[in-house]
Amino acid sequence: MTGAPFAVMRLSGADATDFRELRLDGLRRHPEAFGASYEEEVRQTLDDSRRRLENGIVFGARRNNLPPLDGIAGLFIPEGIKTRHKGVLWGMYVRPEARDLGLGSALLARVIEHAGGVVEELTLAVEASNDQALSLYRRAGFEEYGLEERALKVADRYYGEILMRLMLVS
Repeated sequence: MTGAPFAVMRLSGADATDFRELRLDGLRRHPEAFGASYEEEVRQTLDDSRRRLENGIVFGARRNNLPPLDGIAGLFIPEGIKTRHKGVLWGMYVRPEARDLGLGSALLARVIEHAGGVVEELTLAVEASNDQALSLYRRAGFEEYGLEERALKVADRYYGEILMRLMLVS
């Protein structure tokens, strides 16, 4: 991205350490925002993270194109014949001190750009009270199509998730 105070790039296995650190930070700080849990993810090895990056589609953002990673967003594309027309945005997270710089918008735009050449629609689930994320997704054109009440349980508290989609092919 030219002119921006950050760079967005597709991550590779070489980024596994930075990716793992940022992912664990997000899971620890905001357990209600992710389907994955810190307790499970912390048990995964650095090689697991490396394989995830090598076999998957994950984008990262760095301020001034320097370490560490300040934001991440993944794109999952199912392999099944009946479901591979829909991609899923997962694991989107921007480090708190890097928010309000446009990293989230840039990461989301990069995922949408990549997905546009591969799938017909992009879906996501967002914690129902996360107004900042909901606003970001709505600005990008995502529309709500459902609410899953009690989608996640963290300790003794339940969290609902709003299901959203962006049609990439009409």
